[in-house]
Amino acid sequence: MQVVRNARSRLLQSWAWPPKTRVVAGLPASTIHRSAPHLQDAAAKQDIEDKEEARTPSHRSFSIYPPIPGQENSLRWAGKKFEEIPIAHIKASYNNTQIQVVSAAHQPLARASCGTEGFRNAKKGTGIAAQTAGIAAAAKATGKGVTHVRVVVKGLGPGRLSAIKGLTMGGLEVTCDEILNGRIKV
Repeated sequence: MQVVRNARSRLLQSWAWPPKTRVVAGLPASTIHRSAPHLQDAAAKQDIEDKEEARTPSHRSFSIYPPIPGQENSLRWAGKKFEEIPIAHIKASYNNTQIQVVSAAHQPLARASCGTEGFRNAKKGTGIAAQTAGIAAAAKATGKGVTHVRVVVKGLGPGRLSAIKGLTMGGLEVTCDEILNGRIKV
């Protein structure tokens, strides 16, 4: 224990006031300056490689962001374009969570809420109730042939993430999440 205290006090004393010039790297400064041209050469080589890759035709670069509706893209989910995938609208308020699955043409396919699933009063505003409503909405939608959905979340209630989890537990595959109020990213 005494050894640890001594080492700690020496460390604190070495960094105490007044400041002294310290060697940051274990190598002399001349070595550091000599390596700068090597870094510049490496950067130049990388630029040349990038230009060569740009000249050769390659496939489209992959983006982690979902495609914008109306933008031309080659992504397909179960043989459907992004614009043709049904949408699951989730409205998460502090007192209830409502989920409605609509087709790409905005025709209603399935609807569920915490109240329709048997939760009453303050229990409607919980995450468990939202998850149950998500499972019920997913079961109704899969009965009508829906396999993939886009999700639009509206509101700040406690059931916003639980409802998405319920949709996936019910058998739907969530392809994209949109947050309308922008507070929490899913």
